[in-house]
Amino acid sequence: MERVLEPEVMDTWEEAIDYDAMDFTEVNTAFAKEAIALGTTAPCLVLDAGTGPGRIPVLIAQMCPQWGLIAIDLAQNMLKIATQHVQQAGLQQQIALELVDAKQLPYADAMFDLVISNSLVHHLPDPLPFFQEIQRVSKPNGGLLIRDLLRPADAETMNALVSSIGHDYDPLQQKLFRDSLHAALTLDEVNQLVTSVGLAGVKVYQSSDRHWTIARHCNLSV
Repeated sequence: MERVLEPEVMDTWEEAIDYDAMDFTEVNTAFAKEAIALGTTAPCLVLDAGTGPGRIPVLIAQMCPQWGLIAIDLAQNMLKIATQHVQQAGLQQQIALELVDAKQLPYADAMFDLVISNSLVHHLPDPLPFFQEIQRVSKPNGGLLIRDLLRPADAETMNALVSSIGHDYDPLQQKLFRDSLHAALTLDEVNQLVTSVGLAGVKVYQSSDRHWTIARHCNLSV
């Protein structure tokens, strides 16, 4: 099935509210715990690229008070909601929210001990610049966790996946999910990107019936 792009930035207030209202508590918590497991017990600096409503950095900051996080997004309304979540959790000193394009990061080379990103890549018409920037700002042997949707092989598989969440989401949320699946990458496309930018020591794998994952343990002593 060919890739069909969706808008790169979800930046209407309605889209931001609808996205935040979708219950990702279970998957967000699993992602946060996996990110922590790939990191270090020592104080470290984390970049969350495409933070959306900011729920994942809040979870990580609560579990790792010794970590500092910079959470970025290109959608101002998403960041407004993220600001509310950070303030409600009292984590303003630990989490910095910044309006930044993940394809043009304003950060120094090898700045971050751990780089994470959940569900950003399918929004990017050309993901290559993002992968180049991730490679650039990550410390050599730094931790890495990138996860996104996996484009189904055919329309039948996509329809089945959308139907499987039908009872939980309203029609607009179902459309968002369908559009995201159609805009997602295949595992082969992800592997090609990883190879082309020279991301070393990473594991690329299908992590669910609808997700791929890129993971690397933080090993800064090497």
